[in-house]
Order: sequence, then C-alpha cells, then structure tokens
Amino acid sequence: MRRTTGYEPLNVPKPFGTDLWIVDGPHIRFYGLPFSTRMTIVRLPSGGLWVHSPIRADEALFAAVEALGPVTHIVAPNAIHYAALPDWQARYPQAKAWVAPGVRARAASRRVEIGPAEELGLEACWEGVLQGHLVTGSKVLQEMVFFHAPSRCLVLTDFIENFDPAKLPWLMGKLVALAGIVRPDGRMPPDMRATFDKAALRGHVETMLSWQPERAVMSHGEPWQSDATARLRRAFARLLDQA
Repeated sequence: MRRTTGYEPLNVPKPFGTDLWIVDGPHIRFYGLPFSTRMTIVRLPSGGLWVHSPIRADEALFAAVEALGPVTHIVAPNAIHYAALPDWQARYPQAKAWVAPGVRARAASRRVEIGPAEELGLEACWEGVLQGHLVTGSKVLQEMVFFHAPSRCLVLTDFIENFDPAKLPWLMGKLVALAGIVRPDGRMPPDMRATFDKAALRGHVETMLSWQPERAVMSHGEPWQSDATARLRRAFARLLDQA
C-alpha cells in the first residue's frame, strides 16, 4: 500500500465552504485495493457539528474537531461507511447518531456493535440548512445524499467516485480509469449503477440537480470545487436523456 494518499495533510479539518470542512484520512483496504477515506463536517446554525462518514480518529483529530464546536450529529450514510461510527459514539455519547438503511444489518454481520441510532428515512433536514435525500432503487445499497445550502455543496459518499489515477498504485489506477470513475468528471461506479432501477435512479439525480449545487465532496477521489451541477448532469447524461 502506498504510504501517501495524495490528499495530505491527513486527519486535519480543511475548509471547503461556508461552515463546511473535509477531513482526509489514510487508505483502507476494500476488496484488497487501497481506498482513500474522507469525512465531511458541517457546522449548523446552532453551533453544533454534523459529522458525515466518520473516519478512524486519533486524539489530535478529535481535538481539532472539538475546536470547531460540539459534535451533535454523526451520520453513517450507507452500509459500507459505518466502521468508525462506534468510536465516535463512544467519544461523543451526547451526539445523535443516524444510520442509512442496511447499516445495522451489515455491521451485525461483521460483529461491529452500533450504539443507539435512528435510521434515516426518505428525507431529512437539519436546522433548515442541510437536506438529506435517500437514494433508493437498488437492492444492494441505499445511500443518503445531502445538500448544504450555505456552501452550495453536495455531500456524497459512494454515489460518485472521482479518483485521480496519479495518486493511486499502478494497478488500481488502471482499474478506475477503465471504470470511468476518474477526475475531472467522475461518475457512479458501474457495478453500483447496474444494481439500480433506471427510473428510480433518474428521479434521484433530478432531485440533486434541482438543488443546483456549486461544489461536491465525495468519499473517494478529488472533490468538485466548481461546476457540480454540470458535472453531475454529465455523469448521468445518458440516463437523463432517456426520460
């Protein structure tokens, strides 16, 4: 595994928009391949922090997060991104945890004990500035996607992957290029997309387009610093043209 991810410094909150930070973490192994990790933090109008897809944290990261405000919400947005949730629940027992459908079952199958948490429904809203929308239509994976209005930022997990092959080991770089999930215009991984009902997926994409995001952050690869609406439309152009 490469010693660097290309997104250093790691475990450090980096501003990405109004009241929004990203934190890049080290690689994890997924099906034997090294995936960089990333979580997103939003500071709500109340001052509390909303933490999306928490990564493994050390004391320095916890301290850096606490300097931004009190952690009040912790979100596991799909059934792949949950492993660090128990550590964050233990650190911040007063925070409310939220899990996407399928998280509890997958965690239990891997003997990961999730503490008290509320399952996310079809729609969610936090303090009028952060919207959540559950992407359904796949029997394999449901992901909650989010839009933070003050920063005009779309917060995704695996819905879009936007890898930079230059930051990956040679083999993985070739694989992601073949799959088309590479910068500057990444897209949904083909194996994930194949599991979706096309009409349902089209409706979800149209909902995200209606938010008119300017930027987007995803868990894997290079965030979109601009033109997020146009990039999202390009990623699903063929699907949208079938409407």
